[in-house]
Amino acid sequence: MTASLETQTQRLANWFQDQALPLWRTRSVTAKGTSIERLLASGEVDTQANIRVRVQARQAFFFTAAESLGWCDDGAAVGQQMLAYVENKAAHPTAGGGFTHLFNPDFDVIDTKQDLYDHAFFLLAYAWQYRVRQDSAALEKARQLVAHFDRAFAMGNGGWSEGDYDYAWRRQNPHMHLFEAFMALYEASGDNAWLERAGQMFALFEKHFFSAEQGVLFEFFNDDWTLAPADAGQVVEPGHMMEWVWLLDWYQRLSGTDVSEYLSVLYRRGLELGLKADSGLLYDSVTPAGEILQHTKRCWGLTELIKASLVMAQRGDPSAEQRAADSVATLFDYYLCGSTPGSYVDQRGEQDEVVVDTAPASTLYHLLVLMQELLRYQGK
Repeated sequence: MTASLETQTQRLANWFQDQALPLWRTRSVTAKGTSIERLLASGEVDTQANIRVRVQARQAFFFTAAESLGWCDDGAAVGQQMLAYVENKAAHPTAGGGFTHLFNPDFDVIDTKQDLYDHAFFLLAYAWQYRVRQDSAALEKARQLVAHFDRAFAMGNGGWSEGDYDYAWRRQNPHMHLFEAFMALYEASGDNAWLERAGQMFALFEKHFFSAEQGVLFEFFNDDWTLAPADAGQVVEPGHMMEWVWLLDWYQRLSGTDVSEYLSVLYRRGLELGLKADSGLLYDSVTPAGEILQHTKRCWGLTELIKASLVMAQRGDPSAEQRAADSVATLFDYYLCGSTPGSYVDQRGEQDEVVVDTAPASTLYHLLVLMQELLRYQGK
């Protein structure tokens, strides 16, 4: 490992331990044991924001995983409390399983729809509750939740619908995060049933999400998995292409399936289409032809670029490790630079100016997984 990457890894670890965790443990966990939605640029809680139910699951993962690193002594207990609150207060009233979608600022449910994407993060949180606390009930809750998907949302051509609401298109994104959650559950429990579920998500990637002809990952589909018509069918998110590089490499490590052909294409094309060369940020969305659909750049896209670069460095790409190190520095320059230490900027605009200066709690999930991967790359 280069000294540069080692330095940047320690820099991020210090940021978490000295700034982010003290801030978010103090300000984001409410008296109810729940998580707030976001911090304002001032570092104060946005008390007017509605709160997505899935934020409870993402924050449960964040605090639980932080304890596993030795950085938050009560993290798993905090995570368990968040999950228990949702299980008690946001269980769907009529569906026979699963959770509702949105709280108001007082944590009353104001939207009872069930969304597949939301639920993927509950599976991830349950995986980490079992991994850190050896809570067998968490595994049973995960099994029950997937059984609910199968009953309520399974589609005959693979995967699940978006949920119990009218939607324009099916998305690859919920299935991507289910891929992640299934692998986390397998890694935590050793139960092959979870690896088989992950294999089903890999099959969707191969058959529908990835275009070998164009070397891209598509986002939006009709119910039969054909591409959505017109502009929607041409949307490519470079950050998701990078995220799949990391996920596919993880899948190979667990299953032995060779995914090399996908990784090199996704990484190369993600850089070609998505990287803004002067700043090193990733555009939020583009087309396979290179048209920029959104000139904005979210923080999470850069975390995925760094994770993908670590994968490619381990696989012998001579420039990938330095790109990872440079991109961690860029993360600090453009995002981990909020006026409140431990907070961050969420999105940059066409000229890389700040366009969203609030800090969604949900972004901590991306930053913590990046930290895990930097440490794993070092063999820690």
